[in-house]
Amino acid sequence: MRKKIVLFDIDGTLVKAGGSGLLALNRAIVSMGGKKNICDYFELQGSTDNVNFTNAFIAAFGRKPDKKEFKILKERYLKYLPIEVKKAVKENRYKKIEGIDKFLNYLLKRKDILIGLGTGNLKEGAYYKLKPAGFSAYFNFGGFGTDSFKRDKVLQKAVKRAEKILKEKVNPGQVYVIGDTEKDVEAAKSSGYHIGIVLDGFGNVGKIRKNSPEIMEKNFSNLKPWLIWLGLEKDPKGIKKGTYVCPDTPIEHAYYGMTGKGSFLSQKDFEKIDRIIKIAKKDVQK
Repeated sequence: MRKKIVLFDIDGTLVKAGGSGLLALNRAIVSMGGKKNICDYFELQGSTDNVNFTNAFIAAFGRKPDKKEFKILKERYLKYLPIEVKKAVKENRYKKIEGIDKFLNYLLKRKDILIGLGTGNLKEGAYYKLKPAGFSAYFNFGGFGTDSFKRDKVLQKAVKRAEKILKEKVNPGQVYVIGDTEKDVEAAKSSGYHIGIVLDGFGNVGKIRKNSPEIMEKNFSNLKPWLIWLGLEKDPKGIKKGTYVCPDTPIEHAYYGMTGKGSFLSQKDFEKIDRIIKIAKKDVQK
């Protein structure tokens, strides 16, 4: 039996750490003589820590850091991160994504699943963020921002480590990545892996849809779509894989009623929905 590898991003996928990473990076830059709130000047979501450190330094000092400066920046970030995580917990800014406990515990019990991390966080930082949720012990391998500047390389590194654990070659079709931004989609697809997206995270829904993940769900409160996607349960409708969405809006319910498609929607289905909405708006205006 060949195991399926499920790789989780952290921020916005497993937990929301109350902006602790952003705040720690801001403090690290200030400690090196840079201006305050440097993370207001660029987008962090979906990028590896190494990319964010580089962008923060450029925004603060107008140039890339040399090796020594980069090392100092990482060290100071890791110094401030656990402090900021503790503050986020104390101030109730630290949250688990809804339903994630149940999902992880279900996957851990299965002999045909191996779960790991596929995160842009530095390895040490990743476990700082997971600790308050009690998830540190759930993940004994993964790919981290420590491994590469590029998210696809991070995922590939996680798969290499899974191969060492399993002592066998892992095919791309065995790998399922769960994240929350379009960058997770791009990284997984470029490696030939399956990709699912949590919409309760930090990603832009429009950008995510344009990149067409296989499944999009608000969170993990309803596990059935995720289990169908992973092939752990059968879809009673027998619908082929596409993009899984539960019909949330009246127009989606109407579309479901007309077509029977309320489970796996393709990009063409979304285009049809958009046309239906436009027609409906014209009728209302008349």
